[in-house]
Amino acid sequence: FFAFRTFANGSAAARMAEGLQFEEIEVGSLEASVGATGTVRANQSVLLSWQTTGTVDEVLVEIGDQIQAGEIMATLRQNSLPQAVILAQADLVAAQNALEDLLEGYEDLAVAQAEQAVASAQQRYEDALEYVEDINWTGNPDEIDEAYQELQLAYDELKKAESKKNSIGNQNSIAYRRANFEYLQAYDDYATKLGNYNYLAGKTVDETERSIAEADLAVAQQQLAQAEKDLASLQSGPDSDDVAAAEARIAAAEASLTLARIESPFAGTVTQADSKPGDNVQVGTPVFRVDDLSSLLVDVDISEVDINRVKVGQPVHLTFDAILAQEYEGEVVEVSPVGILAAGLVNFKVTIRLVDPDENVRPGMTAAVNVVVSQLEEVLLVPNRAVRVVDGERVVYVLNNGELEMVTIQLGASADLYSEIAGGDLKAGDQVVLNPPTDMFSMDGPPSFGGR
Repeated sequence: FFAFRTFANGSAAARMAEGLQFEEIEVGSLEASVGATGTVRANQSVLLSWQTTGTVDEVLVEIGDQIQAGEIMATLRQNSLPQAVILAQADLVAAQNALEDLLEGYEDLAVAQAEQAVASAQQRYEDALEYVEDINWTGNPDEIDEAYQELQLAYDELKKAESKKNSIGNQNSIAYRRANFEYLQAYDDYATKLGNYNYLAGKTVDETERSIAEADLAVAQQQLAQAEKDLASLQSGPDSDDVAAAEARIAAAEASLTLARIESPFAGTVTQADSKPGDNVQVGTPVFRVDDLSSLLVDVDISEVDINRVKVGQPVHLTFDAILAQEYEGEVVEVSPVGILAAGLVNFKVTIRLVDPDENVRPGMTAAVNVVVSQLEEVLLVPNRAVRVVDGERVVYVLNNGELEMVTIQLGASADLYSEIAGGDLKAGDQVVLNPPTDMFSMDGPPSFGGR
């Protein structure tokens, strides 16, 4: 403590005390905040205008209506539209049919038919190949000798069967019928062996027949290759470039058709409606405004001095000049990472969402915002009015046994009215002076008092 004056008697101290204002040091809560002002806005807002000329046919919404994304709000008469817009309907149908045909060609039925075509082409190719090989094939000497030996054996068996049959006189007997059956079997075997021998030994090829067979084989091979190619194309699906081109034609036609109507790009509330049936409109004629009022936001500029104390998720207190005696709550939802220089000052945009808005809060209203950057509980608090600066240090003054004394303190977090005492010889219950006099110091001159 530093004593600056001791009063001679109690009456002098009492007279001095009458002019001083005191406040007791207390333990309490401290809410440090950063203040700013901003304007309320909707979460999303859009001004819709006509994109072509024409005459308004229907207006399907009114101010205050709740609408969904994609909902049609107004239309133009078809006979008042430019020719390109009218023809877009036919273009859309044609483009949709083209895409449908393109995609349907790759369905299961088409694939099954292609697989059957491949199987048929494969069989034709194999038959043609076998026929050509049969025409071109001739036996070698060893095969001819072997066939001759088999023919001789078959001839011998035939003679034996004939002799046996002829030796039986009764042609009606069972023995004769059995011998005759064996003779016929031997004759069939001999005929087969003879045909095989003649085929190997004396085969000749007709060149015309050979040319026709080889041409048929080439055609069958080409047909098989094409059938396999068609099947592979179906199995891999439609060409992506063809599909993209068909979809682009559809999108272009749909874009032209949308010029004849106004659709809401998102769900919201109609806040402006300027068209009526029968109005003649031009490109750019405004018609509606839609606002998403499900969430109200306030954008404020925070100085570079305070921005590092502001974080996403911090609570916010908001008041409005248009709404008296009511405080609203909010939270920080976005802090810009980049500052903007304006009039020599660097500010950062901070977006705040109202947590508890009601029908009284409307876009466009001015809001006073206090972002709570710290919340302290059970800390020693000193009134900001009592704090002075002496020789670069923060001090307060107390009246102790008739003496005005100065105490050096260290401050922590600060709010509008109070600050945290982070160090010094003050305790709860001490009476600090809010308005210490400047003419009662025993030093060479009064110190320089500075407000915070």
